[in-house]
Amino acid sequence: MSDPVVDKIQANPKYQELRSKRTKFGVVLTILMLVVYYGYVALIAFNKPFLAQPIGSGVTTLGIPIGMGVIVFTILITAFYVNRANSEFDTLTAEILKDASK
Repeated sequence: MSDPVVDKIQANPKYQELRSKRTKFGVVLTILMLVVYYGYVALIAFNKPFLAQPIGSGVTTLGIPIGMGVIVFTILITAFYVNRANSEFDTLTAEILKDASK
């Protein structure tokens, strides 16, 4: 049993565009995050001396700012996704719902 509104939305070319754009964008951001995260883990596993280099004459090593960079990168790509979702994706969603309510 199918809902006619759902069928109307799924047949809308804007819905297909939204799905395509959102999926591609999500996959790209996921790959970026995996590369950054697993790159850092690989650095820890395979090149500890590089990360253990002290910064200046203090006790802080290079691994600390790189690890913080991973966290900052995560926050930035999340903000980037939210910004795009709130503008482009929400606009397309509103247009789809407007078309479906006709």
